[in-house]
Amino acid sequence: MGDPLTLLLFLFGAGFLAANLIVLVDAVRYSRRRSHAVLTWRRPLPKPALLPRAIAVGLGVLVFNKVVVLRWPASAVFGEGMMFLYYAVWYPLSFSLERGFYAEGIWLERGFVRYADITGITWRDEPWPTLIVVAKHRQRAGHLNVPPDDYAQARRILRDRIAAHELRAAGSLLDLGGHDEREDV
Repeated sequence: MGDPLTLLLFLFGAGFLAANLIVLVDAVRYSRRRSHAVLTWRRPLPKPALLPRAIAVGLGVLVFNKVVVLRWPASAVFGEGMMFLYYAVWYPLSFSLERGFYAEGIWLERGFVRYADITGITWRDEPWPTLIVVAKHRQRAGHLNVPPDDYAQARRILRDRIAAHELRAAGSLLDLGGHDEREDV
């Protein structure tokens, strides 16, 4: 690891290894929760969907060339290998994990939060319905982009959870005091 390029590729590999593990953990969690889905949907692919595929193909060719043609040891292509795994396997898989409402909580764009951990909720309607959620164990808010066709049902689910006291939104983001919590959703 003497030259700067090898060090840089190793650091990229370490970062992509972490990203791969995060998606793997999400996939395992999703496989356990999917049977308890109440209202879910898949995230749409981003507009430039061809770019990650092109990156995966390029990295695949590069790794194949280094390992098979040039006969480099696998450890020498760690960085490129981790990037290839991310773009070829884990990134596309992350879009198949359904976001939405489950029996025990909400799967936000960046992870799952239990109803009991939610301390504040509100909606943002532009450019599409987005649920903003604050959880007591997080320092920042999470969000869930809701398809317009599912907006009414999502609000109904939240109202039902509040009425059943499974979701306490007393610390709602827009709480000015003296109102019914069910009106926050």
